[in-house]
Amino acid sequence: MKAAIGAMTLGAFGCCLAGEALAETWNVSLWGKRRAFTENVEKLAELVSEKTDGEFTLSLSYGGLSKSTENLDGIEIGAFEMAQICAGYHRDKNPTLTVLELPFLGVDSLEQERDLSMALYRHPAVEADLARWNATLLMPTPMPQYNFVGVGAPPRSLADFKGMTVRATGGIGEAMEIIGAVPTSMDATEVRQALDSGVVKAVSFAPHAHMSFGTIDTGSWWTTNLNPGTVNCPVVVNSDALAALSEDHRAALLGSVDEALAHYIDYYNSETMSRWGPALDERGIERITFAPEAMAEFREAAAGPVAAAWIEEMSARGLPAQELYDSVTGQIGQIGQ
Repeated sequence: MKAAIGAMTLGAFGCCLAGEALAETWNVSLWGKRRAFTENVEKLAELVSEKTDGEFTLSLSYGGLSKSTENLDGIEIGAFEMAQICAGYHRDKNPTLTVLELPFLGVDSLEQERDLSMALYRHPAVEADLARWNATLLMPTPMPQYNFVGVGAPPRSLADFKGMTVRATGGIGEAMEIIGAVPTSMDATEVRQALDSGVVKAVSFAPHAHMSFGTIDTGSWWTTNLNPGTVNCPVVVNSDALAALSEDHRAALLGSVDEALAHYIDYYNSETMSRWGPALDERGIERITFAPEAMAEFREAAAGPVAAAWIEEMSARGLPAQELYDSVTGQIGQIGQ
């Protein structure tokens, strides 16, 4: 028996000396179900497995490992090696990321959102912010501007949002509060029930989420051009797990990010958006479009004040808030030119 154990140990050692990585699996915490939002992670898993001949695999769990609002905590303690998070779900835990959730930044494409996010993730203050949770930012989940699906009397003007309870997180919620709405934050998986029961009258999501979480099955109207902002939802990895990967496996993981994001953007633009209009039509959902002058007033009322308040709050925490904000807004005019 000792000889056999010795032979197995020597064999494993010999494998590593020969430069072959031992097989390993990472657990990945997601939520909901497979949808456009998770196509970057799905593609990443596919690419990593292909590049390592199945020696390194990502095991994707939809809700089986953690609640979406607790994924960052799970990463910190090493309960799993990778997860999607959304900054607006726990803005106190990742305050630097919330700069990309400020309203009316002027981002107009998924490609632009991707590039802004990747640049922000490399900022030393952002890296240090996530390092508090033993987390390394891997890639964003770029999303288009949010809009509302709602029930009851549709808002014909921005004034009609006064007193309306809406599901809106981060800067979107702050912007909506400025025009009199009553924003509340909740897990995406809880939204359909809240809309059905009347806890909220409208829900802000990107199109894919309205379809995936069933809000368009309940709603009767949709805002086409409110576009108050979006949320930043990165994929993060446990820093210790990343450091422990073999060189080959780390190269396979990091070297697959760009391709995974390209797949995600193509999928969202071609697959998701091609289904969105017909999905509204099939359900008889009324499209609400606000006048340009009303939207200009909304931007003027919300963009500057919310950004100024964010800078003041984050600066008081000792973060380089003005620098982060200036970096993001400065790049918006350059990306895509």
